Amino acid sequence: MPEKEVTVYTQPGCAPCHAVVEFLNQNNVPFEQKDIRSNPQYIQELQQLGASATPTTVIGDEVIIGFDKMEIQKKLNL
Repeated sequence: MPEKEVTVYTQPGCAPCHAVVEFLNQNNVPFEQKDIRSNPQYIQELQQLGASATPTTVIGDEVIIGFDKMEIQKKLNL
């Protein structure tokens, strides 16, 4: 079974964003980080997901708003 694709929408100065990125790195989870301040397209993507806050983590087709460690662990089977 292929691993689920993981994308994290972040922005500078966001402590929970840093926590999500650090958590994924510690667990060797490959992910794409999208800084919404560096690219206006990422803000549009975030809004299309129904989110308006960072961090927003997308695992496969699941959207997790905020740093919900338990939910991320569950979705990634960690």
